[in-house]
Amino acid sequence: MSRAALLVLADGRFPAGGHAHSGGAEAAVKAGRITGAGSLEGFCRGRLHTAGLVAASLAAAAALGVDAVALDEAADARTPSPALRTAGRKLGRQLMRAARATWPSAELDDLARRFPKGAHQPVVLGVAARAAGLGAVDAAYCAAYESVSGPASATVRLLSLDPFDATAVLARLAPDMDQVADRAVEAARRVAADGVDELPAASAPLLEIGAEAHAAWAVRLFAS
Repeated sequence: MSRAALLVLADGRFPAGGHAHSGGAEAAVKAGRITGAGSLEGFCRGRLHTAGLVAASLAAAAALGVDAVALDEAADARTPSPALRTAGRKLGRQLMRAARATWPSAELDDLARRFPKGAHQPVVLGVAARAAGLGAVDAAYCAAYESVSGPASATVRLLSLDPFDATAVLARLAPDMDQVADRAVEAARRVAADGVDELPAASAPLLEIGAEAHAAWAVRLFAS
């Protein structure tokens, strides 16, 4: 197992399409829920323990080899917003392209054939982690980090927030990321033994509502 592969997969420069998505930050900025570093930290912490936990658990389960179709259906069931389901599959398609070019594998090829319109991004992430020789905990950390790094990066652009302040937010969230990754791996192991009903279904209604409002905007900086 190469830990360097985790750095490649989690790198913001990995061409997986995440730079075009704000993780709900754009809608939150417009609604006045993110106004600076303090409110960004609160937003990211809430996102991490809800949508981030679900994504990390899905990714960890996929990395353990749980059936991708069952996981994708579970992801759909845990994403009430059609806009977020569409965004998740777009991100999954882009990640699939990048992962297949970086770590060619029969498993990734099979997933691409089974989901020509794209599987949910965390499911693809978990399979990509397997192809890279990584484990469930690596996939969980990658998903957890993505769930907060995307909004932090987007807020730098949306509010001209000092990048040092945004990075400090991520550093303060490190203990929460550890906690979420641990919970995600525990859930993934239960899924491997007992099925996808063991996946967490943490709710984030404001993210869902914001995503639907954001999708209807005529002008926006980010795709979601």
